[in-house]
Amino acid sequence: MSITPLDDGLLGPDAVAWRVIGHPGALVGGLRSLIIQSLHPLAMAGVAEHSDFRRRPLERLKRTTYYVAATAFGDRATAEDAVRRVRRRHASVRGTDPVTGRPYSADDPDTQVWVHITEWHSFLAGYRTFCGPLDPADEDRYMREGRVIGSLLGTPAERIPGSLEEARAYFEAVRPELRGSDWARDAIRFVIDPPLTRELLPLQVPLRLMASAAVALVPRDLRRLAGIDRPWAIDVAALTAVRPLLVLGMVPVARELFGLAAGRPTQELIVSRAAGAGRRAA
Repeated sequence: MSITPLDDGLLGPDAVAWRVIGHPGALVGGLRSLIIQSLHPLAMAGVAEHSDFRRRPLERLKRTTYYVAATAFGDRATAEDAVRRVRRRHASVRGTDPVTGRPYSADDPDTQVWVHITEWHSFLAGYRTFCGPLDPADEDRYMREGRVIGSLLGTPAERIPGSLEEARAYFEAVRPELRGSDWARDAIRFVIDPPLTRELLPLQVPLRLMASAAVALVPRDLRRLAGIDRPWAIDVAALTAVRPLLVLGMVPVARELFGLAAGRPTQELIVSRAAGAGRRAA
């Protein structure tokens, strides 16, 4: 049965984000963001000590992509419900990072900005690579749309980069805080070399191809920090190998996670994801 959305959501169908995140290249961008996010010690500590990604990696990926889809594409009620669920989970994510000795919290605005902007910028990096560049004005508009989404968890919108120039300045400022810790390297290995579990076995080929392509999109200095640098020729081969899968829509996980065929996740997909999340939370 078709379910009609109540409204056009927080961004609306004319949003640049609907084009960028609705493209299959966003999946590669999403994996890129996981690699880069791991290099921030406070964000990584929260994941290492509170996430179930090792036991249920596909479920963790689905929860993340559902949140992106619900807030960027869903109607307002769907987006607000997704935000409430994440806030409840974040309430218990706090502790002390053993790498820096600093306290961490998923509700910390600095950490929220890091997680959001690496993800939002990575979606754009994937789109540029596999679809082509946007007009500079559209790219800045996309970053401003990201402020709407990034502020949903409580971070003031003015703290979130709203243009590419602001994003570049942000990344330059935060670069000295990044670390290639044991936790970071373990998480990154998990992304680029997914375990042969029953859950992931059917997706091994597309996941590994997309992860290798994601590495090619990570800035060279961050790759060296993470210990995953490699020759330029391997990057070219990785991008060449994954491109037909994305262009032809042959990545099986893409439709399930984003509902890409319609350019927007179907409302049935969003509702089913929310129902499943509600059963798990009960």
